Amino acid sequence: MKLKRFQTREIFKQKGHFFKKLALFACLAAVVSVAIFFTHRLIDSKINNGNSIINLKSKWKLVNDKSKWQKYDYTDVSEIYKDIYEISSAILYTKPFNTAALTYHGFSAFFLSVSQSDVVSSLTYIDDSINSLRLALQNARFGAGAQIEYMLGKAYFYKNFQSSYYYYSDLAIDYLLKSKKHGYKADDIPELLGLCYASLGMTMESISSFTEALLVRESDILLLSIAEQYHNAGQDNAAEQYLFRISQECKDEQIILKSHLLMGNIFLEREQYDDAEKEFNLILEKNENSADSYYGLGVIYEARGDAAKARAEWRKALRIQNNHPLALKKMSDFK
Repeated sequence: MKLKRFQTREIFKQKGHFFKKLALFACLAAVVSVAIFFTHRLIDSKINNGNSIINLKSKWKLVNDKSKWQKYDYTDVSEIYKDIYEISSAILYTKPFNTAALTYHGFSAFFLSVSQSDVVSSLTYIDDSINSLRLALQNARFGAGAQIEYMLGKAYFYKNFQSSYYYYSDLAIDYLLKSKKHGYKADDIPELLGLCYASLGMTMESISSFTEALLVRESDILLLSIAEQYHNAGQDNAAEQYLFRISQECKDEQIILKSHLLMGNIFLEREQYDDAEKEFNLILEKNENSADSYYGLGVIYEARGDAAKARAEWRKALRIQNNHPLALKKMSDFK
């Protein structure tokens, strides 16, 4: 009987120890959970607010993750680029040759340039982008350099576009071709190359690139660009095929009018004056401020021997565009 009571007391003691250990374990688990929670909050705060490479990478991931913008009070992607630009600027102030900071700085500066409405501000950002990316490229890791070359090509292309000169097309081509050679893939590379080749008068290279771009994504502006380049190459039959496709499928009024202007000029060069006149008049029905159309009509009247009507059309062209080079030359020749 005594033995039985002793065994019962031992069982209660063991259960008591078990519950004490369980309670202690629960307390420890709660403390650890709280510690982990606040540590995570602290780390998250440091990552998303400090001037660090980790912060830059974190911000860059947000660019394509719109679902998280609200968490960080972003309403537009340009705000993210601005933060990346400022954080990378702070890092570069103390570490001017940090490759990662230079890369993110160059990328963000490019996209900020594209978003500017003021040309001066846009060019300031694009120059900053180019300088940063060129420095980053010098020490880029294997594989990362191809993307930097691609962005440099785009930056030079955009600088070329913004400056209204073609001084940078060769550099854009050089970096875009290097990025392709080093394995970087982007759908817009063939189109960018086509536009750069066209600006340099490299007609056949432009046609080749535009044709490659069509395989990736067909667009009316690409069809028109190819038609223009075939016309420049003296291959008007090929140009007409692309213009016909525009006439059948295009919904963009501006591209349609440009295609009629090109077709009118083709007829003009073939001395098919009636057909050319129809094209130019069709344009003027939609846009009475087309200086090129008035110039074309003037050439038609000149060919028909009506100098008075020809000069009248060229004067209309000059009233719309007072520096229209072809109309100015014609008026000068008639003096």
